[in-house]
Amino acid sequence: MTDALDAIMKVMEEAFDPRFGEAWTRRQVADSLTLRNVYFTLIDPDGTRDVDPDRVTGFALTRQVLDEEEILLIAVRPAFRGTGVGKQLLREVIDRARARSVARVFLEMRDGNPAQHLYRSFGFEKIGHRKGYYHGAVGGPLDAITFAKDIA
Repeated sequence: MTDALDAIMKVMEEAFDPRFGEAWTRRQVADSLTLRNVYFTLIDPDGTRDVDPDRVTGFALTRQVLDEEEILLIAVRPAFRGTGVGKQLLREVIDRARARSVARVFLEMRDGNPAQHLYRSFGFEKIGHRKGYYHGAVGGPLDAITFAKDIA
């Protein structure tokens, strides 16, 4: 699991702009990976799943509760954005959740995040708005948008 944690942190360092306060610490990720209902997905430049951690270009971290799953974190290294890797990663996350009998997938993202178009293209719909959710953002708290998608 250390290799996966290292790969996740490497992508996170590149993918999350520190001014938005969205990235997790290594400790937060490591602690979450010890929980039995938390899953991670890694992807490489070719869109291959279950990859060598040294070739990881994107990751997702999810948490399942009963028949619902939340995407806690999802990221693609900036150099690989717009290449289809994010679509393949999101598709894999949804397929794995469906295989575990998940009926609905949720995610929360910063209002104004350009990845919003990707989630909408997969059929995610806005179901909520959290004012001032991201407290670590430079310039004050930023709002979050909650999305959901039925996959059953």
